[in-house]
Amino acid sequence: MKLHFKRSFFSLLAFIFLLTTSQLVAQTYAKNGMVVSANKASSEVGVEILKKGGNAIDAAVATAFSLAVTHPAAGNIGGGGFIVFMKTDGDVTTFDFREKAPLASTPTMFLGEDGKVKDNSNHDSLLAVGVPGTVAGLYAAHQKYGKLPWKDVVQPAVDQAENGFEFIWSLYFTAQRFKKATEYPLMVSYFDDDNGEITEPGKLWKQKALANTLKHIRDKGRDGFYKGEVAQKIEDYMKANGGIITKEDLAKYDAVERKAVKGTYKGYDIYGMPPPSSGGATLIQMMNTMELVDWETIEFNSTSYVHVVAEAMRRGFADRAEYLGDPDFNPEMPVDKLISKAHAKNRFENLDMKRASVSDSVKFGHPYDGKDTTHFSVIDKDGNAVSLTYTLEHGYGVKMGSKELGFIFNNEMGDFNAVPGVTTSGYQIGTPPNLIAPEKRMLSSMTPTIVGKNGKPYLVIGSPGGRTIINTVFQTTLNVLEFNMRIDKAIEAMKIHHQWFPDVLTYEKHLMSPDTKKALEAMGHKLSARTSLGVLMGITFDTETGIITGASDSARPDGGAVGY
Repeated sequence: MKLHFKRSFFSLLAFIFLLTTSQLVAQTYAKNGMVVSANKASSEVGVEILKKGGNAIDAAVATAFSLAVTHPAAGNIGGGGFIVFMKTDGDVTTFDFREKAPLASTPTMFLGEDGKVKDNSNHDSLLAVGVPGTVAGLYAAHQKYGKLPWKDVVQPAVDQAENGFEFIWSLYFTAQRFKKATEYPLMVSYFDDDNGEITEPGKLWKQKALANTLKHIRDKGRDGFYKGEVAQKIEDYMKANGGIITKEDLAKYDAVERKAVKGTYKGYDIYGMPPPSSGGATLIQMMNTMELVDWETIEFNSTSYVHVVAEAMRRGFADRAEYLGDPDFNPEMPVDKLISKAHAKNRFENLDMKRASVSDSVKFGHPYDGKDTTHFSVIDKDGNAVSLTYTLEHGYGVKMGSKELGFIFNNEMGDFNAVPGVTTSGYQIGTPPNLIAPEKRMLSSMTPTIVGKNGKPYLVIGSPGGRTIINTVFQTTLNVLEFNMRIDKAIEAMKIHHQWFPDVLTYEKHLMSPDTKKALEAMGHKLSARTSLGVLMGITFDTETGIITGASDSARPDGGAVGY
């Protein structure tokens, strides 16, 4: 009986996935604006803001708050992230709202007496929660660049939480799993209806506590979260359950507007997020390497293609681990060197086109984000563009939070190097730039990106995927700029991933030929298959025709590109 149920469950899931994705891989076209996000209902919220005269920042803020309601695995007010914003005049800026370590943090706070991380506490306890940055970041971006009143861009999320939105199958399946997870009291009943049962697909799912929290944010802006009643309840919850975040931590949190990192590729301008994101610098370094490749002699998806892309990734991630961290704690980071053409040439010169390099040093490695981040892309009728990636780290973050507040906390402290000075050839890293310190922002892989052409947005792209984010955004950008793929094809094309340590080349199974696998192994690559890499949300803009084209990755069947 159990076996029959399991087969039926997964057959139904597969059928729903195929039915939904068959409608999503196609591109969506528009003239006046576009939002592409992980949830179609949230994309529609963003487009409604554009229709009311809001700009890309207004739409992005509304979409982000909406995703906190509709996509709670990663959409959030309890996490943090990054915005890359291109204005209609071609100027580009960024907002850093990455979480911070609480004031009571120490470099060894997660270690037991044996010097090892105790009970996975850097991911599975309230000590793992970084001071949330999302509300501060959205507020800062809106106050400087938004057009509509703050209340107008938050209200749609309040309405969705208070009045409900149509419960979807993917949330239903998740709710069934959490119903048995008694170690997470919040999540056991998180998806329930008024009768204490899991909300049925197609019915309205209402989140009254979250609606009340959002009302504080709507009415008081930043202070509605970081001060007053909400801040007090956060502190009370932390004190009662072993966390260390206080009202002082919340009051002191600041989002920072930072200068974008900029690179070029064959006439295109590439703008990315600076540290504490490692995404912008690493992507630009890898694109610089690709500029040195003779593409007339290499076919897309051939053995040589996979090899040279993987070797560029290997070198980019090695530099990432050695040099990058929070710029406020690492003022001497050589970012300009890393994104220079000369540095790429130096890295390219020791790339053997016939043989895989060996990641043989254990000096450096790879801090990483969790697996369930979310990204969305926005463009408005005036050519303003936003690329926004934010996260709770793992799916549903630390899976803890106050029932009075209705939102889930992140577990981003796990992105710090937990064991100072100890680096292995696997995933454990101990390098200084990303060690824990009070008010320090943990290094991130999030890679919101805007590619410009003649001072206008050409490609707006980003993805979730933890440690794979940089490489999936890199390959999609390369697909559009070098291979002239349309955005949906660029998103769906085969992706690979190499992060230097561990020394493994990951590929999407069923998309790489057996002959290519065999040839790569003969070159010295160690291969590992995954079902998919990344969940990309992209927009391209044709300045000659004025046509905006959007596509949502079929790996997120609930996502959607909505334009008008």
